[in-house]
Amino acid sequence: MFETIVTEEKNNVLWLTLNRPDKLNAFNEQMNKEVTRAIKDAGKNANIRAVVITGAGRAFCSGQDLSDVGEDSDFGEVLRTRYNPMIEAIAGLEIPVIAAINGVAAGAGMSLALACDFRIASEKASFVEAFIHVGLVPDSGNLYYLPRIVGLAKAMELAVLGEKINAEQAKEYGLVTQVAAAEVFDQTVEAFASRLAQMPTKAIGLIKRYLRISFDETLEGMLEKEAYAQQIAGHSADHKEGVQAFLEKRKPVFNGN
Repeated sequence: MFETIVTEEKNNVLWLTLNRPDKLNAFNEQMNKEVTRAIKDAGKNANIRAVVITGAGRAFCSGQDLSDVGEDSDFGEVLRTRYNPMIEAIAGLEIPVIAAINGVAAGAGMSLALACDFRIASEKASFVEAFIHVGLVPDSGNLYYLPRIVGLAKAMELAVLGEKINAEQAKEYGLVTQVAAAEVFDQTVEAFASRLAQMPTKAIGLIKRYLRISFDETLEGMLEKEAYAQQIAGHSADHKEGVQAFLEKRKPVFNGN
């Protein structure tokens, strides 16, 4: 079905593995399109309640495969047709997306990680805003997500200086949710994804939707959006189950509806 990625559905979680290990999972046009398609397909599959994106081999994603674009390429058009749809698909997916960062995340690979809702990093992971080293500007949502995650001053530092940071530094800056030892990395990611897949998915989707736009809204606008979201969540089966479980003093069993 796919040539540059591998997908597996397991326990309501879609595992999406970037699979060009000989290129450190660098993006080519086909990979951009396959990731976008897999994410969109996940949104249509009611059985999938969380997505994990990781890399095969020793890298998460090293960014754009420079051999796949020529010096005369229109980089703006490359972004509009290949990268932007991929990032928009992740943003629009109303289930949680986890970046399992097993190695280096550089350039557009770092952008991909930033676009995910959670980031679990191996102790061997590293991050680098590589764009500046080839005279380019961070893209693929990087300049949107980075300052929202780490703050404006730190975002400027990372983007302009382009220095590699390790997993512990990334945790200190707020870039990652959790750092795991290499020998338990896979189990840590699986446990985290399983936890999310057992939570009230509709509520998570609404939280994701409205957090993303909250920076551009007024207080009055957000109050109304919260009321609208709560109206939807209040009619969900998961809300009813949560209340019933509370009354019965048991752990709720959410089905994502």
